[in-house]
Amino acid sequence: MGDVLAGFHAAWEFESDSVLIRYERGIRAPKLLQALGERRVPLAALQGVTLSPGRRGTVVLRAEPRPGADPLIEAAAGQLKESSDPYRLVLPAERETLAEYYAEELRAQLAGPGPADRRLVPAPAPPLQFKAYDGKASFDGSSVAFRWFWTGASSAKWKAGDQTFAVEELSGVEWRSPEVFEGHLRLLRRDAGERPAQADQDPAAVVFGLGYGPVHESLPFAAAVLDAVRVRSAGAVVPVAAAPRRDPADVAERIRHLGELHRAGLVTDEEFSVKKAELLAEL
Repeated sequence: MGDVLAGFHAAWEFESDSVLIRYERGIRAPKLLQALGERRVPLAALQGVTLSPGRRGTVVLRAEPRPGADPLIEAAAGQLKESSDPYRLVLPAERETLAEYYAEELRAQLAGPGPADRRLVPAPAPPLQFKAYDGKASFDGSSVAFRWFWTGASSAKWKAGDQTFAVEELSGVEWRSPEVFEGHLRLLRRDAGERPAQADQDPAAVVFGLGYGPVHESLPFAAAVLDAVRVRSAGAVVPVAAAPRRDPADVAERIRHLGELHRAGLVTDEEFSVKKAELLAEL
């Protein structure tokens, strides 16, 4: 066990080749950090360390990950708030000298800047799921499934039906924070052609809303999918899980809603017949 530097909401344990970061689970701790729990960051995944003044008598020690080393940071694409940054340790100002010591120790062991040629920090492990505004997203490690909510999904998504995407079909993910306008999680498919501009019209995307798709649920999900895509692209075999059988009550509810769309003229006779047959086939 190495030296430990404890700050607000997290503690860093310095080991010979890595930093073990444990995040606080208290009520004041950011929910994303609570969801991450603990992360081991190899020194090879870092390209720099900074120490700067913080707010209200604090200092901030921050490690900078190399591009491509951490799928969580790659999926976040710079959208995380400072308080939710997993590489940021806030300390009382009286610990500045101690923090500077550890910062110098870390800098001396880093190889320098530059992108990583592989993932070095583990992604959150599947199975994972969360509720978006228009559907439920789940990931079992080999495929992503979107199950639409009749209360939120657009008619375009209802016409397309529930979706399942094998990892090998994907080239990446696009995550837009629910803390900004029009947040969503969109799966980027290989050779999919032109996609709808609006995420609420794209069957390969779920959209967020107030209380739906929060950062601490949707971002780890996006990171896990992105990591699986990168592993698959590197040549590893990712098995495809069999599609689960549907609950008969759920199928009946979807057929009922499909009928409402048909009566409202939003679904043609042919589309209604095809989608009804697809739903019945899931029983």
